[in-house]
Amino acid sequence: MDVDVRLALEKQWNNLTNTQYKITSKHTLNYNCFAWAVNDENDRWWSPTPDDDYYWPDGAPREETLESYIIAFQMCGYEICSDEKIEPGFVKIAIYVAEDGTPKHAAKQLSDGMWTSKLGELEDISHELDGLVGNDYGKVQQFMKRAL
Repeated sequence: MDVDVRLALEKQWNNLTNTQYKITSKHTLNYNCFAWAVNDENDRWWSPTPDDDYYWPDGAPREETLESYIIAFQMCGYEICSDEKIEPGFVKIAIYVAEDGTPKHAAKQLSDGMWTSKLGELEDISHELDGLVGNDYGKVQQFMKRAL
């Protein structure tokens, strides 16, 4: 693994240094964490901002609120759930929210209980849930699940 990449990630997300994580793909601008979390394989950037370059599900409010993201993910078959515990037959996502209430990140649970994330324009990683808690992404505010 490229030491420079690891150092850059750990500088931006300090909690990664105290948790288990690994880089699972190279950086790309083709998609972001929200698309990655819901398995959107169309290589597109998800955002509710009214910009023609961004995808957002039709019918979901174009607002930077947790409620808007919940509605968008519900339109992809997810439902609200209470925790991150593994449930056979389901995949879970975690939505990270900043102190100002703006959703900043979404991670998808792997079958072993670890999580996978696309870090903005950077790499994809597998990580512990707390590895990305901090100033950039805030903390996990909502869990959702979808049947496999």
